[in-house]
Amino acid sequence: MLRFLARRLALTIPVLLGVATLVFALIHLIPGDPAQAMLGETAAEEDVAALRARLGLDRPLIEQYGGFLRRAARGDLGTSLRTSEPVTQAIVDRLPATLELAAAAMLVAIGASVPLGIVAAVRRGTIVDHAATTLALTGISIPNFWLGPLLAIVFAVELGWLPVSGRGTLAHLVLPAISLGAALAAILARMTRASLLEELREPYVQAARARGASRARAVLRHAFRNSLIPVVTLVGLQFGAVLTGAVITETIFAWPGIGRLLIQSIGFRDYPMVQGCILFIAVTYVGMNLLTDLVYGVLDPRIRYD
Repeated sequence: MLRFLARRLALTIPVLLGVATLVFALIHLIPGDPAQAMLGETAAEEDVAALRARLGLDRPLIEQYGGFLRRAARGDLGTSLRTSEPVTQAIVDRLPATLELAAAAMLVAIGASVPLGIVAAVRRGTIVDHAATTLALTGISIPNFWLGPLLAIVFAVELGWLPVSGRGTLAHLVLPAISLGAALAAILARMTRASLLEELREPYVQAARARGASRARAVLRHAFRNSLIPVVTLVGLQFGAVLTGAVITETIFAWPGIGRLLIQSIGFRDYPMVQGCILFIAVTYVGMNLLTDLVYGVLDPRIRYD
């Protein structure tokens, strides 16, 4: 196990270095000047040049890149060009809101998809199975940048049942969580159905029934547990996708998380903040993949890491 962890952690270094390099290159090579954006189009050239020098934007790109990597290695992601706030502190301040939304979206997805997938597998070929499959395909086909405004119009504007934006109460969380979790629920439902159907064909399920186990016990205690590995894999991989999708959802519902911070920073061409947010998302992806691998051993004792 320790060798496996050490090997996986060593492999994350080139991944994160590649992400940091790509983000730095893209954001610095696209047109635009942060100093000009901060001072306005009517600012004098001398003022713009002075601000660029103060922010260190007049230095060669390779020198800026080297400084960025050295600071990042120490856990220092720099200082926001727009607010002069440390990037790490800004991300930490927004992290609870993003984790709250991601956890709620995962709860919605798992709570809706697992029962739906189990029922569809057990009732294979019936109208229940067809209805569940149709519902899952519908959920996959609807993007959250369309579903979010639709939910806001219907349940917030027209019916007035829920707040349209912001964070504060449980009611504020409902629409963003459903918008973000709907597509994931559809994917998980299909995966749960397919994985459970494969396990239900195995002889040990029939053996459990022959020993006197009820159908529900044979399905839930035996087949369902063994079908969880691909489902857990998908959940782990999709958690990073949930964070990425939160960029759009947080913007739609004015949710004060890292995704909204990223969009605002892109608009202001706040280089350090954009780099820090994307690097954080990349680290989350890598961490969730590693955690998913470790959970395998809990679900299936046959898996060994040595």
